[in-house]
Amino acid sequence: MSKGKEYLKFIIFLVILVAGLFATMNQVDKMKGGIAIVASVVYLVMGFVLLIKGADYFVDGAAGIASKFGIPQIIIGLTIVAFGTSAPEAAVSISSGFKGAAGLAVGNVLGSNVMNILLILGLAATITNLKVGVNTIWIEIPFVIIVTGVLLVMGIINGENPGINKACGLILWGFFIIFLIYLIISAKNGKDALENNEESEQKVSLPVALLAIYVIAGMVAIVAGSNVTVDSASFIASKLGVTDRIIGLTVVAFGTSLPELVTSCIAAKKGNADIAIGNIVGSNIFNILFVLGTTALVMPLKGETFFVAPGIAFAKAFIADGIAAIYAAVLLLLCCFKKKQLGKIAGIVMLVSYAIYFLFTIGIIKL
Repeated sequence: MSKGKEYLKFIIFLVILVAGLFATMNQVDKMKGGIAIVASVVYLVMGFVLLIKGADYFVDGAAGIASKFGIPQIIIGLTIVAFGTSAPEAAVSISSGFKGAAGLAVGNVLGSNVMNILLILGLAATITNLKVGVNTIWIEIPFVIIVTGVLLVMGIINGENPGINKACGLILWGFFIIFLIYLIISAKNGKDALENNEESEQKVSLPVALLAIYVIAGMVAIVAGSNVTVDSASFIASKLGVTDRIIGLTVVAFGTSLPELVTSCIAAKKGNADIAIGNIVGSNIFNILFVLGTTALVMPLKGETFFVAPGIAFAKAFIADGIAAIYAAVLLLLCCFKKKQLGKIAGIVMLVSYAIYFLFTIGIIKL
């Protein structure tokens, strides 16, 4: 793509960004009836656009800068891309924590993690067979199961009060640091299948200054988009009598999972199976450890001391969602354990599983 087209795309993106920032200043709750709902839906879509494009420019800019300075692609893929595609979930969840819509935070993360494996990898596997690396089978997927189990146990023990509090946030961040150490060791030892020396030598044509603007504008867009998304989704939920949990598990989870969906499906179509699976597994780990861990740590104290302050309420309904997230990770492990790949049959099983989970979430199927 020529520089001219890149600059044009960036200008269009900035226009959308400015429009989104103005949208956050509107007082939707002052509107009446159906007009308020329609306006909120428009702002919700705008929020998704800002989240997705913000993450897109953030990843492109950061990856481009890394490439300019000769940083290996394996480091970019396992850190920048995984964090970039999880940035919408992070922005939405942290914003919802500040805004008191904590159910949106937990629902967003659990809903995104279930969707990432069952829907996104399911779709990718129906496109082409996805080979799975040994490290992914023996270390990364089991790690997803472990940290999801830890989150579920925390939620069951603490319930809605104190919920996922700051002590839980510290534990989650401890696991996150362990994961980062693992990534560094894997990169240094050259064990990861994503490493590609030729690719790491590629240089982008855009200047570093423009790439830096991409990174800054991308992060601003993610923050602005998260504000619009949380405000709009919460408003729609209140007007329609839908809980934050349902909105978080469905609409917001789908919107914030779009970067993973696009990345993984395109990667699968191009035959880059490692990117498709690595992106999903890495994003799920980031979602639980970084996103919920950080959300718990930044929750306002409101006069309480650090360790006794209430955190993110974990409603009983989330127990089923946590079990579904563990089921999704275990199913992924079982499907690829023997043949070291995900095939079309496994993809169909995952899609059917997600359909059942979705129908359960919206109340059509009851236990």
